[in-house]
Amino acid sequence: ADMWRVVTAAVASAPARALCRPPPLFQPAPRRRAVSVAVSPAAGPADERVETRVAGLGPGQPVTLRAVAADENGCLFQSCAHYRADSRGELHLSTDASHGGDYTGVEPMGLFWSLAPAGMEKPYQRLVPRSTGTPMKVEMLVHQGHSHPGTIPGPVVAKAEVERWFTAPGVRRIRLKEGGVRGSLFLPPGDGPFPGVIDMYGDEGGLIEFRSSLLATRGFAALSLPYFDFEDLPKVMKEFKLEYFEEAARFLQRHPKVKGPGIGVVGTGKGAELALSMITFLPEVVAAVCISGCSSNTVADLHYGEMTLPGLRFDMNKVSVSEAGVFDTFEALDDPTNPANSPCVIPIEKAEGHFLLVVGEDDRMWKSSLYAELAIRRLRQHGKENFELLSYPGAGHRIDPPSTPFCQVALDRVLGVPVLGGGESKAHAHAQEHSWGKIQEFLHLHLG
Repeated sequence: ADMWRVVTAAVASAPARALCRPPPLFQPAPRRRAVSVAVSPAAGPADERVETRVAGLGPGQPVTLRAVAADENGCLFQSCAHYRADSRGELHLSTDASHGGDYTGVEPMGLFWSLAPAGMEKPYQRLVPRSTGTPMKVEMLVHQGHSHPGTIPGPVVAKAEVERWFTAPGVRRIRLKEGGVRGSLFLPPGDGPFPGVIDMYGDEGGLIEFRSSLLATRGFAALSLPYFDFEDLPKVMKEFKLEYFEEAARFLQRHPKVKGPGIGVVGTGKGAELALSMITFLPEVVAAVCISGCSSNTVADLHYGEMTLPGLRFDMNKVSVSEAGVFDTFEALDDPTNPANSPCVIPIEKAEGHFLLVVGEDDRMWKSSLYAELAIRRLRQHGKENFELLSYPGAGHRIDPPSTPFCQVALDRVLGVPVLGGGESKAHAHAQEHSWGKIQEFLHLHLG
């Protein structure tokens, strides 16, 4: 009854016109627009930057951005970073800094280069495409709040999918069985002719095509050249004949789509060292990009006609193993400066062409910075200045095209154990982006 009296008193005191109004409908608080994430371009070459923007957040709202991708075997890779929306409730990864997660600072491509095997996967796996014909799909997710790597993230408030192409539309891939030469030739769209480049990787063996297909996307006729553990090539790195590489160089040089007169070579690790031998002994090769290579021949003896360059050996007693079971091979290669090892030195002063030496100063696979110094010293002693050096502080061993995920420790395909490649993720990522542009400039300069 008391409650009734209060209500009737309130009604009695209300103005008469208020009593005539219909009761107000319930009015919810104004809704914020839905959260959205946009990645531009949504599909494009894997070596290009993308713009990632988030809109519809509250001012200063904390969110975790996550990228998720899978390789051809279904192995899951992911990365995450912590951001706060600006005063308009927006985020631009090209100007806004990450405050935590897998990287910090303004890193437009940080979510791509920090992709690593998810917690339930085997560690130390590399995310590199085995097949260049299908794009890599990356899902970008926006989660509420800040969640740390390895923990369950908050609810998803927005997501988008990105396609990263390793082969541009119109690029042709031709599988090779030309005489003894094996591999894949990638040709850009159009009539050409195009500058010709042979592309080789290191002691993992097999056919690795993604850099070749990206070079073709950038206008080069690129021959991805395996040299062991592929089809009918030798199974292991025991000894090599330079005639195999000579046949490949002549095939490419004479191809109707290749500009000529000379061709270039890009190599990483053992491939870089083979590139040094090719430009030294083969007149067809006029430009060599040597990434993390040695200036002496290593492991397998190299024969060319009557000449033999013996290979420096690895002393397994000098390999250290961490408590986590990671192998460090930094001190294991025989010392190339030891006079007893002088027969292994590649006589690069005989080369008529030009060298681009690319090294990471934190390469732990072997002493590539020292080997580049030795190469430069040897050239200068012979009055030569036909080289450029790109030396990157904080970068590790395998300097790949931009946004290739950083992998400080990777499973060695031959040994089956995790091997330390060195480097720090952000510095390595910046080295990859910078060197890729410089490699293309160098090749265009010397190949036309």
